[in-house]
Amino acid sequence: MNTSTSPSISRRHFLGTLGGGFGGMALVQLMSRDASAVVTPHLPAKVKRIIQLFMTGGASPMDTYDYKPVLEKLHGQMLGPKEKPEGFTAAVGAMMKSPFEFARHGQSGRWVSNVFPEQAKLVDEMAFLMAMTTKTNVHGPGTYMMNSGFLLPGFPCMGAWISYALGNLTDNLPTFVVLPDTKGLPYNQRGCFSSGFLPVVHQGTVINAASPRPVPDLFASDKFAFAKRENDAASLAMLDKMNRAHAAQHPGDSRLEARIASYELAAKMQLSAPEAFDVMREPESVRNNYGLGNKVTEDFGRRCLLATRLVERGVRFVQVWSGPQGATGNWDNHANILTELPPMAVSVDQPIAALLRDLKSRGLDKDTLVIWTTEFGRTPFAQAGQGRDHNGGSFVTWLWGAGIKAGIAHGQSDDWGYQAVENKTYCYDLHATVLHLLGIDHEKLTVRQNGIDRRLTDVHGHVINEVLA
Repeated sequence: MNTSTSPSISRRHFLGTLGGGFGGMALVQLMSRDASAVVTPHLPAKVKRIIQLFMTGGASPMDTYDYKPVLEKLHGQMLGPKEKPEGFTAAVGAMMKSPFEFARHGQSGRWVSNVFPEQAKLVDEMAFLMAMTTKTNVHGPGTYMMNSGFLLPGFPCMGAWISYALGNLTDNLPTFVVLPDTKGLPYNQRGCFSSGFLPVVHQGTVINAASPRPVPDLFASDKFAFAKRENDAASLAMLDKMNRAHAAQHPGDSRLEARIASYELAAKMQLSAPEAFDVMREPESVRNNYGLGNKVTEDFGRRCLLATRLVERGVRFVQVWSGPQGATGNWDNHANILTELPPMAVSVDQPIAALLRDLKSRGLDKDTLVIWTTEFGRTPFAQAGQGRDHNGGSFVTWLWGAGIKAGIAHGQSDDWGYQAVENKTYCYDLHATVLHLLGIDHEKLTVRQNGIDRRLTDVHGHVINEVLA
């Protein structure tokens, strides 16, 4: 880089070259101190950190948590809509019972199918939202809605709003971390983790948990022998000189101090990140609990264990995604629910149960909230023989951890599991409840954008008091 050009231009070019690596991440996190609202809590907070488990593709409620014995009696009958509803991908088939066995579990007697044997053991610790509903049957808009409260792109996701409102818990790791499926990103790609019209510093930091270097470019490549730690002081001195020159030319640039401080965070991350992201530092017994020794559970288990380590070290919001976008390898079971759902279920069941048990053993359940959800449900009638089509009418979400009334269920779908009929809950209600647990009144967390006071819950949303302890 030619440093003889204008300090202003040089700085911008230099920062631009850092965008994909640790420099960009460092810049993002340090700037967040100045770009956050950091609101005074509106009420006592019961939750400090959140882990969100998102099942990409639309997990089938009547094959997992929403037992519908009526479907056994109606199996094979043509009772669905005569014309293909909007958002369906094929003609409506016959009513189809679940091919999986259900049983009651725990003192609460919660019905769970045999695809989730490990999570079934923990139902007395969960609060189920049995009548979740959404405005769409399409993956992209549905995934946007469950993350940002809007069907269209351009709006901040929940993690970004939380980062903006509360800032970080530690200054040596990102505030909002995203752990996507190693098979690929979800529908909408990085739009699901976007900061929208909030400062870009609040977008999710995407980590490739399976990579030997989860944080790219945190350390210089071995190819560059001249890039040694002992040379950092000279480099930082040069950058400081450039920063001061830029500050003199732009005295009103409030971002500059955070940019200068970004290099301090970079140094801190070089010390903290390798330890935080190295799940192999955990005892073998812990790794085995998460299923790291099994190819089926290893990927999701590694990311669940990493999520635990990150919230333990002060990361405020972690998303763990199961499944990429597309027609296969996720929860979008169009072809055959009998063969497509079990592989997805078994890949997450043991890791999720281990996550909850491990959080409790570390004492993190006292201020951590875990959310299990998806973008919509599936139809009670068949598609393509034994598959199930998209259904925004009803699906299931569960909550676990701090501030949650354990062992209860709120809401109910109809006898087919087709539509939510009692105590419907939208993403707005879920988001309002999460913010409430963080000590935030969802109606007071607003940002003026294009003449509108925007908020995560749009103009909707009620706290679901029935699931709060």
